[in-house]
Amino acid sequence: VNGIEIYSMKIDSKVTSRFAHNIITSRAVNRGNVHKEVFFDVELPKTAFITNFSMTIDGVTYPGTIKEKEAAKKQYEKAVSKGQTAGLVKASGRKTEKFTVSVNIEAASKVTFELTYEELLKRQFGKYEMFFKVKPKQLVKDFEIEVNIFEPQGITDLEAEGTFITNELQNIVEKTLSEKKGRICFKPTLDQQRTCANCSQSVLDGDFTVRYDVKRTTPDNLQIVNGYFVHYFAPTNLPKLPKNIVFIIDISGSMSGREIEQTREALLKILDDIKEDDFFNFILFGSDVHIWKETLIKATPENMDEARKFVRGIDTEGMTNLHGGIMRGIDMLNAAHEANLVPKRSASIIIMLTDGQPNVGVSDTQDIQAHVKKAIEGRFPLYNLGFGYGVDYNFLEKMALENKGLARRIYPDSDAALQLQGFYDEVSNPMLTDVQFNYPENEISDLTRNSFKHFYDGSEIVVAGRFIDNNQNSLTVDVRGEGANDALLYTTQQDAEETAKALQEQEYIFGDYIERLWAYLTIEQLLEKRIAATGEEKENLTAEALDLSLKYKFVTPLTSMVVTKPEDNENQDGIADKPVEGKDIFTVWFHFRSQVFLWYSPKERLSHGHTLSLCIPVQTPVICLTVDGDPHFIISVPQKEDAICFNINENPGAVLNLINDPVTGIRVNGELIGDKRANSDAKIQNTYFGKLGITNKHLGFKLTVTPEKITVQNGKEKTGFTWLDSVTLQQEGLTLIINKEKNLVLKMGSGASFVIVLHQVWKKHPLHQDFLGLYTLESDKLSAQTHGLLGQFFHPIDFTILEIHPGSDPKKPDATMIVKNNELTVTRGWQKDYRRDPKNGIDVPCWFVHNNGAGLIDGVHTDYIVSSLF
Repeated sequence: VNGIEIYSMKIDSKVTSRFAHNIITSRAVNRGNVHKEVFFDVELPKTAFITNFSMTIDGVTYPGTIKEKEAAKKQYEKAVSKGQTAGLVKASGRKTEKFTVSVNIEAASKVTFELTYEELLKRQFGKYEMFFKVKPKQLVKDFEIEVNIFEPQGITDLEAEGTFITNELQNIVEKTLSEKKGRICFKPTLDQQRTCANCSQSVLDGDFTVRYDVKRTTPDNLQIVNGYFVHYFAPTNLPKLPKNIVFIIDISGSMSGREIEQTREALLKILDDIKEDDFFNFILFGSDVHIWKETLIKATPENMDEARKFVRGIDTEGMTNLHGGIMRGIDMLNAAHEANLVPKRSASIIIMLTDGQPNVGVSDTQDIQAHVKKAIEGRFPLYNLGFGYGVDYNFLEKMALENKGLARRIYPDSDAALQLQGFYDEVSNPMLTDVQFNYPENEISDLTRNSFKHFYDGSEIVVAGRFIDNNQNSLTVDVRGEGANDALLYTTQQDAEETAKALQEQEYIFGDYIERLWAYLTIEQLLEKRIAATGEEKENLTAEALDLSLKYKFVTPLTSMVVTKPEDNENQDGIADKPVEGKDIFTVWFHFRSQVFLWYSPKERLSHGHTLSLCIPVQTPVICLTVDGDPHFIISVPQKEDAICFNINENPGAVLNLINDPVTGIRVNGELIGDKRANSDAKIQNTYFGKLGITNKHLGFKLTVTPEKITVQNGKEKTGFTWLDSVTLQQEGLTLIINKEKNLVLKMGSGASFVIVLHQVWKKHPLHQDFLGLYTLESDKLSAQTHGLLGQFFHPIDFTILEIHPGSDPKKPDATMIVKNNELTVTRGWQKDYRRDPKNGIDVPCWFVHNNGAGLIDGVHTDYIVSSLF
């Protein structure tokens, strides 16, 4: 591609006792007659930790080094300040995260990239799964995936599949299986990779998955190597425990349309899986809390029929009283146990689904966490499902972890109902409760988590630790748990000689794998504890996890890999970071000209510093758009882990078409206002959105919003409100909620939702005046034909940066950008994102496109000026 040929790509995976050591090697050559940029893109499982990376160019190896995150960041910023090529190398999708690095190589030169990552394979639904994202983007002469598995217990059910594998390709997936060894090999020829006989496109584009299980003659398996041990526990053939489950469902206005339809669909399928011995109930929360039944109800056929009728009638209303909903569910479950309405030997679970943030009743998230933790008191796990990107995922995760559960993001795609059902399937078959692993205290140190509220069918519990005396070679363990019929006790003995004898049978052990497995599991659990910790406890957990990450060379949320690149005989640095769910999923922003904030006092800057955000899922990951003020746009491009920014300079009174979707009939325009008088210090007049117009021609609906009033026109009916009102207006096909002097929420049928924010300044301010901000939610519901000044960026955009060189400002290098087949001169700079910190903002690095975004936006900016708001 473009003169660069990838002539070899190999994925070499070695698995020993569920711990996978993976090496991806890619070799490329520059067939052109000038130097070219070569990209190495790899998508890894989110549960993996990168452990090594290197580039070899013409026989010289340039390694990556793992450092504490702040030290790595300083090195990166130093490279940026010198105008050198540097980029944060991280991105996060639904199941994967991306590692990307690029390097310039001379004509006829070769480069070899080698990336190593490790992960502990989790058992779900009775299988361990290895997942590889395959996308070489061109035909590769020597392409191979090889997976070698060794399990001392023996291997069963080894299988491999690929989303891109046709019947012809299925024949070349080699599988060999002996008692304890398994091997998968996939090595297609050039012709087998082609999409058709004479095509140059590769069929290798999708997921390659390997699944297997191990033989289980006993409930558990204990392995001891070099002073470390790992203990696997997965009993089979146990009777399932009855479960008591409370579903707590957000029915606020933002859930209307496809979200509530998918929720109903998932709940109906879940009801089909509930057993007759189970007890359940539904709690719904909008502005108010609604319950199906006063107490938990047994899943009799009659009650199930009534439940299905109730679920089909679930609809949306009001705002988000999350605290009221979750506390009602906890109280109901506690009351059921106290009154002996549910079996003594049963497993209780709360599953909460929400797509927004609490804004009715108790809305302080710390207060909610404290109330929930006190009410549950460790009696049952809380699982929080965050639907879409409007949720405070960190809050949901912390609250779940404090209550022995976990949080999961539900992506707002067409398969959201399947995601909901899939999560329920993971926790729908509890086999044991209160599982406790007891090891001799005087023999073991640094034990990983050894107490678990539930054990679910098809899963596995893993505990690891190390011996105080490295020479000790035997261990006795007791495992206790509560089953459906009685308390259970398992006792296991193992010595190091038995493990060593088993491991002698295979040849591809990768180092001290049990020690690395212990370190991996310990770091993972320390980071999990850290989420819910505060103060000194959090500092101690952070220090411990950081020490282990550096010692064992894992790229974790506390460390970064510094990639040194040989360009122009100077070191060029980039950083590979571990993305964190809920923190690193943000991609497109639009906000006002940042320079204007230098002219405001802190109080004034706070009032002008809010941004309007449009959170739009575009495949994965998400794209968030923000617009507020003198139109300054920032577009973050997920696949590049970088951003583009540009200004639009127009006069007050101009009306800009922001969004136009001819399929849904939704259109958004914004009219600019200026300051009360021109600022003599500013070369260009500052403008803001002083009027917004939203229409849906299919519904015959118009909404006009100014900082003074709100006008709703539905057909011939016209209704007026002010920002002093608190109103919930529901009409056929739409919901409108006005939150006094704050914002309004508009939901139009199955279309997108909008939030308009009121920004107020001091009424007697000599220069500035009130203005509006706009947030777009659920914009995946807009069609592929959506356009407009903002709408065009709802679709993916790609670009390439070349020829970075010093600019007029030594801190802001210039470069050449190739985008939309245009060659533009761009400047590296920083802009402020005020969403999370409205007072000070957060710096966002971006490439600035000059001249009103010419060459980046479709057409020219004046094409988006329209004659009137409607």
